[in-house]
Amino acid sequence: MENVKLEIFKVFAKLGIFAFGGPAAHVAMMEDEIVTKRKWMTKERFIDMYGFTSLIPGPNSTEMAILMGYHRGGMIGLIIAGLSFILPAVLIVLAFAFIYVNYGSIPVVAGLFDGVKPVILAIVLQALYRLSKSVLSSFEKGLIFGAILALSFFGFSEIPLILIGASIYFIIKKLPKNKSFVVEPMSWFLVFLVFLKIGSVLYGSGYVLLSFLETEFVLRYGAITSQTLLDAVAVGQFTPGPVFTTATFIGYVIAGFPGAIAATIGIFLPSFLLVGFVFPWFEKLRKNPILSIVLDGVNVASIALMAAVTIKLGIATIVSWQSAIIFFVSAGLLIKSKINSTWLILVGAIIGVLL
Repeated sequence: MENVKLEIFKVFAKLGIFAFGGPAAHVAMMEDEIVTKRKWMTKERFIDMYGFTSLIPGPNSTEMAILMGYHRGGMIGLIIAGLSFILPAVLIVLAFAFIYVNYGSIPVVAGLFDGVKPVILAIVLQALYRLSKSVLSSFEKGLIFGAILALSFFGFSEIPLILIGASIYFIIKKLPKNKSFVVEPMSWFLVFLVFLKIGSVLYGSGYVLLSFLETEFVLRYGAITSQTLLDAVAVGQFTPGPVFTTATFIGYVIAGFPGAIAATIGIFLPSFLLVGFVFPWFEKLRKNPILSIVLDGVNVASIALMAAVTIKLGIATIVSWQSAIIFFVSAGLLIKSKINSTWLILVGAIIGVLL
């Protein structure tokens, strides 16, 4: 058993250090490492697990790591795989957060983020483009997408909109505004509770997280600015591992080291609990036709929310002709070629520093 534990640790620590490029790239690397090289499971079993992660809230690639650890080593393997995959990114993001808070006003550091942000916007746009092609596969889904997108600009928050999207699509197939207020400052415990809520209800890709973060920390609590949110997203993309480590950055900015730890635990804890307790009933859940229909509606609403936050990020990011050029070139390369987004982020950072 000790050899199995060490093997799980080595595999997922390696993935946690080198898994750049977002959830889709993470899953592809896992498939190559687990199925092709080590043959822990069949490709069919791997695909089944990936389908399961779409049925529960939380970051898909992190949940895949947790699931594969569970498959290989039981509950102990679940914990080892999850922590090994998450912690390298958390430590790297924490270092960036420290630099940002203490040296963010230095022109070189500020320029780095200015160059990266248009690339991040292009990456989000690419993800939206690719996901929408598969999710918006019917006229009904297109209508729901338009309605959710419009409602998001009238102040409705994510959870009601996701429920509305799922309910409307269920009705088609089978037959209120949040006020903003400021709390200053936020304690580390409140940071934990907010991220725990987000981790418990967030469906879709890690990019849907942006809309939740904007609503909770920018609009509702006023704890960070839109500019800081963009910087947090940039760091989350610039570093390897799950995109959800953006929470570590935001937690540190708001409440220092305790806030970073609280945010990280809050955002990832639901994934560990859901995988550990729900996966034994996975086969039954996967074959449930009603749950499958509801999930389709959830996915449509998630894509609409992603589109809304992309528009808002675009308004805040494209503020000069230089940022516009970086964005359009990055978007074109991402959509038309198979270039690794990590290289674009590095080039954007260099251009930002030079400018």
